[in-house]
Amino acid sequence: MVYSDIVATQLSTAVNALQHAGELVAVFAFAASGALLAVRRDFDIFGIVVLAVSTALGGGVIRDLIIGRTPPLAFTDLSYLWTSLLAAVIIFFRHPPRRLTRGPLEVADAVGLGLFCVTGTVAAYSHGLAAPSAALLGLVTAIGGGVIRDLLGGQTPSVLRPDQIYAVPALVGAAITAALLHYGYYRGWTGGLAALGAIALRLLALRFNWHAPQARRHPTAP
Repeated sequence: MVYSDIVATQLSTAVNALQHAGELVAVFAFAASGALLAVRRDFDIFGIVVLAVSTALGGGVIRDLIIGRTPPLAFTDLSYLWTSLLAAVIIFFRHPPRRLTRGPLEVADAVGLGLFCVTGTVAAYSHGLAAPSAALLGLVTAIGGGVIRDLLGGQTPSVLRPDQIYAVPALVGAAITAALLHYGYYRGWTGGLAALGAIALRLLALRFNWHAPQARRHPTAP
């Protein structure tokens, strides 16, 4: 094996390790957001665990089924399950008062959204999808867990709410990641910057109440 091949192999190993680490952080963040919503809804320990695990693993399972990775990674690498269970246990014993859970929930959700839009895109691209398709699947990975969380928690999914921007930050992060992959510029740190950009955009949208345009309402007849 020539020196350039050794360097390429080492680089690929480093990127895979960062990919795995990023997914575990995203799993923990999304699990925490699910557990915090369960606390807000006064669920018991079982409900907290169900919401945490479903939120953390749902988007990744959808991604893996679409790209043909069966069984999904969440069922073959139990580190994802243990990470989500750890987050659920921590939130069960150490959580803010119910009335103050909204802020931590939104931050945890933003972190999971930003990380998953990157790792989902990378996973899809590495399985042979073209850059545009990989970006779309990165978006699905990012928003899938949040949709499952909100539906199980009995509220309108954030991606459908007119008063906030949810999918746009994930789409921006996924599109940047797909472009980096397509043109050969993806590295661990560039992927991290794409994730940070998506997280920042989501948090800014929450802070300044940004929302997408809505259809014009016609005045009702008297």
